[in-house]
Amino acid sequence: MFTRTAFRSRLLAAPLAVVVGAAALTACGGNASDDDSAKGDAGAGFPRTVKSVMGGDVKIPAKPKRVVVLDTGELDDVTMLGIKPVGAVSPHMKTEGGFPSYLKGKIGGVKDVGPLLEPNLEKIISLKPDLILSSKVRHEKIYDKLKDIAPTVFTETTGGPWKANLKVHAKALGLEKQADEKVKAYEARAKALGEAIKKKYGKMPSASVVRFVAGPTRLYQKSSYSGVVLDDIGLARPKSQSSTDPANPMLDVSPEQIDKADADLVFVTVADTPDKTQQKDVTSNPVWKDLPAVKKHKVFDVPDETWMSGIGIQAAEHMLADVAKAAGVPLPKA
Repeated sequence: MFTRTAFRSRLLAAPLAVVVGAAALTACGGNASDDDSAKGDAGAGFPRTVKSVMGGDVKIPAKPKRVVVLDTGELDDVTMLGIKPVGAVSPHMKTEGGFPSYLKGKIGGVKDVGPLLEPNLEKIISLKPDLILSSKVRHEKIYDKLKDIAPTVFTETTGGPWKANLKVHAKALGLEKQADEKVKAYEARAKALGEAIKKKYGKMPSASVVRFVAGPTRLYQKSSYSGVVLDDIGLARPKSQSSTDPANPMLDVSPEQIDKADADLVFVTVADTPDKTQQKDVTSNPVWKDLPAVKKHKVFDVPDETWMSGIGIQAAEHMLADVAKAAGVPLPKA
């Protein structure tokens, strides 16, 4: 039904896009009638509508079974809720390519519909999704094309508001209760970890997050994804990383400004191959070598895919484990 020719025609003719979108929804429902679908999902609260940041409401006629996710936070969320998407994109800054390794037990058989910044619409159509999840900041330009394929729910942005985004994703999936339970369990564990760290140190130590990317080195603020997780633990942050402004989740610094990363514990991620970043220039710089954390061996390499790209509870759980190890305390039981 979704041939390459049909796809091209749909892109060229707006009225045809509506027809294709309707056909996609029909295909996703199989042979069951609308009445059968409604009866089967009545207990789960479907059909339902979800408010869209793109304006208006998105109607989801039945409990989604074929979900496509177009960012890593969405991938973390749906797999955490027990759903294996039919399609997803892999992190655009993952040097080894492919899906996140920390989710390897949950994504077998998932089709890659990336790249993240330019998803392959033909591949998405071929998967016959009944729900597409992404964000305005990532895919605003192709929203109209996506919503013609299947009900499409966007959040505003990614990163810092990851818990609010999870609520939106859970509502679209009819799994609000499960999501709330997961958040509460995670927050309780993070708090317990913070209490253990404070007890050991006598006060709450500070933590700094440094990311080496192609271009200036980045320091991550309280308003970033990793910043929210560290705040859930209760760790103090250096002045250079204390911003709560969602519009400014990071600070670019030169090798000579790396003293802004000074903290009791320094966590370092690398998003690109090291030779494309300033990592060598930074770590060979006297300013870096003079940092107390460097002299005391309190600098810790951590995975970029969980600390930066994960943007969900499952990645955050890995962060808690990294922080516990760095602080030298047992990780509280889940």
